[in-house]
Order: sequence, then structure tokens, then C-alpha cells
Amino acid sequence: MMDMTEKTLERKEMFKGRIVSVHVDRVSLPDGSEAPREVVDHNGGVAVLALDGENNVIAVTQYRYVFGRNTVEIPAGKLDHPGEDPASAGLRELEEETGAVPGRYESLGRILPSPGCYGEVLHLYLARDLKMKKQHLDPGEFLNLERIPFEEMVRRCLEGEIEDAKTVAAVLKAKLLLNL
Repeated sequence: MMDMTEKTLERKEMFKGRIVSVHVDRVSLPDGSEAPREVVDHNGGVAVLALDGENNVIAVTQYRYVFGRNTVEIPAGKLDHPGEDPASAGLRELEEETGAVPGRYESLGRILPSPGCYGEVLHLYLARDLKMKKQHLDPGEFLNLERIPFEEMVRRCLEGEIEDAKTVAAVLKAKLLLNL
């Protein structure tokens, strides 16, 4: 099998923001030629598929500026710093956004949302046996909660009505793993 590793020859830092930073690398390809690589760095994130006692998904609808419209998603957020425990971050985000605290909480694995240029790893979790408390949103965070039957979420993901990658991945993984 051919070694396809690309070796960094030069790096230029282009932008450093609150959530992402961007750098452009010049790399050596396996055949010896060179190419640019534009990379968006991100600390990573978490997303939690929360199921209530009637197999409804606790979903959030929020406006996504990049796309200029509302999206239906599972609760999610970024890791606050490199090395933060993703499981703890998921519990934090779930409670902040929905007020839900799970009795059962398990990993659904990790996904790479856009590995061509975006260096984010998303950790997915399944939360069940929920106790509902009060949500406490971050400043500037506006969202609506909705309970959507799990089978409806599956259908909406498969039909392309729900396009958010983390939501689609978590819902379909749960469908296969739980045989719901």
C-alpha cells in the first residue's frame, strides 16, 4: 500500500478567532509535487441525542447565520478548550440548552464533519432516562425546544429535511444500534 502522507513544508497563520483559526500550509505530496492546504482549526465539539420516555428526540431549532435560516438539530456545543473531556462537555451542553439531565449516557462515537479542510472532531452521545430541569442558555443563544418522535426524526433525516450532519449521524447511528 502506498504511503499517502503529506508533509508540511511551510505554514502561514491567516486568522485567529474565538472559535476557529485558519492557516495555509504548503505540503509535499507522495509523488514529490507540492500543493497548498487551507485548514480551519477548531477545538472540537459534542452533540447529544436525547430521548425521552416516549422515544421523542429533544431537538432544538435555531437560526444559523451562515445559511440564513433555521435548522433543526440535536443539542450541541464546542469544547471550551483543547483537552476538555467530551463526555462532560456533552452533559453541560445538554443541560444548558434543554434542561435535560440523563440517567443513562453513552457514546455514539466520533465523526469528522468536513475532513477536507475543517479540523473539527465531533463526539456524539445518546442520553436517556431524562430528568428535566430549567434550561440556562448562553448569552446571545436563542433556540426553541421541540419533542419530535424518533421515527419522524429518522424519516426527516433520510428525506433530507434535516441536513445537519451531527444530527443525521447521531439519529441514524441510534436507529441501527437500538433497533428503534
